Amino acid sequence: MPRNETSGLLPHEVTMPQLGMAQDAGKIVSWLKAPGDEVAKGDALFEVETDKATMEVEAQASGYLTHVTAAEGEDVPVGQAIARISESADDDMPAPSSASAAAPKPQADAPGTLPEGREITMPQLGMAQDSGVLVGWLVELGAKVGAEDLLFEVETDKATMEVPAGMDGYLAATLAGPGDAVPVGQAVAVISAGKPAAPVARAMVASAPAPKLEPDPMTAPDPAPASRPAQAAPAVAPPSGGRILASPKLRRVALEKGLDLTRLVQAGHPQPYHMRDLDVLESLPTASPAPQAGMAVQALRLEAGCAQDGFASFALWAADAQGLRDADALLAGFAGASLGRAATVAVDRFGASRVYDVAAGRRLSAVAPSDAAPDLRVRDLRMSALSAISMGAEDVPVLTVLRQGAGLALVLECSPAQLAPDAAIALLSEFAGRMHDPLRHLL
Repeated sequence: MPRNETSGLLPHEVTMPQLGMAQDAGKIVSWLKAPGDEVAKGDALFEVETDKATMEVEAQASGYLTHVTAAEGEDVPVGQAIARISESADDDMPAPSSASAAAPKPQADAPGTLPEGREITMPQLGMAQDSGVLVGWLVELGAKVGAEDLLFEVETDKATMEVPAGMDGYLAATLAGPGDAVPVGQAVAVISAGKPAAPVARAMVASAPAPKLEPDPMTAPDPAPASRPAQAAPAVAPPSGGRILASPKLRRVALEKGLDLTRLVQAGHPQPYHMRDLDVLESLPTASPAPQAGMAVQALRLEAGCAQDGFASFALWAADAQGLRDADALLAGFAGASLGRAATVAVDRFGASRVYDVAAGRRLSAVAPSDAAPDLRVRDLRMSALSAISMGAEDVPVLTVLRQGAGLALVLECSPAQLAPDAAIALLSEFAGRMHDPLRHLL
């Protein structure tokens, strides 16, 4: 029987995903699979509508759809279980609760009830994500915040991101502290309309298992700590596994400058680290080993523009005339062909990531879903309000697609170790040509 390819043995609970940072619920538009149907990992299960978009949600495991508890047209809170993928169609285990799955509850450091206000929950930044590590708070407890103000930083196994407040008000309560692993959909803060008389700070009683992260050469433990003089213990110890809590911007700048965040830990500087700690890091003695040979210290950033968005009309034609209805697969095919070799391409949209194997050549029908690590990432932000982006080099080259009037703006970011300058120029030029005139891909 099928096994859960995401988290072990079946059954696998299907929950309402968080497709936007300020989203707290989603409406079931329609179920694309019926109870008892066999499903494969990657199959579209249901359509969900938020105030930002309508999109299909994929199965995260293979098995049989059972215990559907949410009807079409029903509004469901983020993180709530709505179905199950089981080993058989006649699974007789109890149905998932209509409430969110049980999770570690916060415990007050001092007696008192929570202030009234809107709860801010741990966002779901990836379809297979079930928890996130709170890196640090960016707003002081009790302070006034705007909807667009960055409230806290969260780290998953895929990325570290800054999360906005999503509403105007005051940070009346924090329900988790730096280093806590918080389940998706669980409240991490309360924002009140009025200034709170007694803001509340709480910590987690128990943390969910932290996301398993790949070792980061920039933040890996010193291979020879015994050779260094003893230092004072850090005010906030790093979480288990040696992960260092730091903002995305500081990580990127430190990498570009060849600086090692481990030196802040060894110096006893309290976590989490932010850009304000860069001066401290730069002022520390340079007795630590130099960055490893081959580590990129300068990112490449290339921009291109398309006077028209030829891809949108091409995707409609491919669906109607060729039966190729997966627009993400088409986008991956364009990117892979522009790379000039067989590749694995990830397409990110609305916080979800889908990965495809793209064979050498131009056959879009041969593009297939994959579980492999990507060689190239395409970030499709055409439906966002962003007009420009600069994220720096990531683990693989990233092509970002933005709306620009009636056309498109394309940005390629990578390190010289990932793509030589000539190869980067060729990739962006080929991709821009295909997005402007898709017939270039077919000819």
